Amino acid sequence: MPSVVPPSGRDRALGHLRSLLTDPQVEGGFISEQDVADAVGVSRTPVREALLILASEGLVDLEPRRGARVAALTPRETAELMEMRGLIERFAVQRALAQRLSPHDALAEVMRRQDAVTEGLDRLTFEQARECIELDREFHQTLVDAAGNSLISRSYAALREKQVRVGISALRIGPSRWNAVTHEHGAIVEALRVGDQAAAEKAIDDHLSITLRTILTGA
Repeated sequence: MPSVVPPSGRDRALGHLRSLLTDPQVEGGFISEQDVADAVGVSRTPVREALLILASEGLVDLEPRRGARVAALTPRETAELMEMRGLIERFAVQRALAQRLSPHDALAEVMRRQDAVTEGLDRLTFEQARECIELDREFHQTLVDAAGNSLISRSYAALREKQVRVGISALRIGPSRWNAVTHEHGAIVEALRVGDQAAAEKAIDDHLSITLRTILTGA
């Protein structure tokens, strides 16, 4: 049996940094090279290499000899992200229903887990907010995966950090937004359950446009 090659220092640092990018307490803040190096157990060189990768993806802004700041998503970038998500998710609906492989049961299960996190709560802790955001990402990734196109699934998954940061921005509006998200997800699931492609596409467009408006206007 071939031996498993352990991840390099750069890859370990990159994994740690990606987790920081999706932490509601870090979003928009400063990331210290030394703090990351200490947390991962590597020198600062692989941390710098990892930060260069994230900078090339537009996820951080580098500060020489210090570290990086989480790059703020501009209104244009946020709108473009939503537009791209809409294109991919509508294609997934078309392909899944054409193949009679509606993912509504799997999506309903993600929604059940969402409800279990937020049931009876007036406000969310950071950990609860992060769990909600991860479940939201899982909901949409499950929808995209139903298309059965691995390249599209991987491309969509590569947007994870930006999608989570958009989710953080939306949930900061307040718990009412999460309740609305649950309702919007429900409309997608119901349309898929009955096999109504037009309704499913409209529900996706409505959900993404409401999320965009919420982020840009704060209401």
